[in-house]
Amino acid sequence: MNRLPEEVLKVWTAHEGPIVFSTVSAEGMPNSIYATCVGMSEDGCIVIADNYFKKTKENVLAGSLASVLFISPEGTSCQVKGKVEYHVEGPYFDFMKSWNPQKHPGHAAAVLRPDSCFMGSRQVY
Repeated sequence: MNRLPEEVLKVWTAHEGPIVFSTVSAEGMPNSIYATCVGMSEDGCIVIADNYFKKTKENVLAGSLASVLFISPEGTSCQVKGKVEYHVEGPYFDFMKSWNPQKHPGHAAAVLRPDSCFMGSRQVY
C-alpha cells in the first residue's frame, strides 16, 4: 500500500467538518453522503464508519469504486479515489470502533484504498 503524499496528509489532518463519500450503484447511479465519523488507518486507508448507510452499503457490497472529498480550513480541497471494502470484523473494524462515538451503532467500517488523489484539478498520486 502506497501512502498518500505528505501534502494530502496535512490537509486530512487539518480538515474540519464532514467529508463527502461518494459511491455508484451497479446501474451507474451516483450516491454521495456527508460522513463525520472518519479516520485514517496506519496504512493510509480512509475508514468511514457505517452508522446509517443504506444505499452506500448496497453500492459498496456491489463492488463500487468510491471517492472521498475533504477540505482544509484554508480552502484546500482533496479528492481521494479508489476501491472500497466493507469490514464487519478485523483490524479496520476495531480501528473504527476505537474512535466512533458510542452513541452511533458502528455496523461496519468502509475502507477506501487510495488509487489516486487530486488537490483541486492537480493529480498528486
